[in-house]
Amino acid sequence: MIQSQTYLNIADNSGARKIMCIRVLGASNRKCAHIGDVIIAIIKEAVPNMPLEKSEVVRAVVIRTCKELERENGMMIRSDDNAAVIIDQEGNPKGTRVFGPVAQELRQLNFTKIVSLAPEVL
Repeated sequence: MIQSQTYLNIADNSGARKIMCIRVLGASNRKCAHIGDVIIAIIKEAVPNMPLEKSEVVRAVVIRTCKELERENGMMIRSDDNAAVIIDQEGNPKGTRVFGPVAQELRQLNFTKIVSLAPEVL
């Protein structure tokens, strides 16, 4: 569950290292984001000499959460950290690599480019 003011790690090579969620996109009164949801965030920590800079507002897709995700078959998916991938307006990732595992639920949500870049799909 990603709420407003939650810090997330970045799991791609776009240049950002940490972001802070400021808004969960979807319904107007939505409080929490889960795996596969799009959020609006501010970059809090960035790598120097990269296109993305600190305090820039970006869109991101949540790919891992500490809160477990229960699938229809009863399997629970849990991660050690909250992580996201920065995307553009069309939903394509800004980075060219994705680090760490991603959930297969992203494939049903039309983030197939992120799934294809990931080294492992859970």
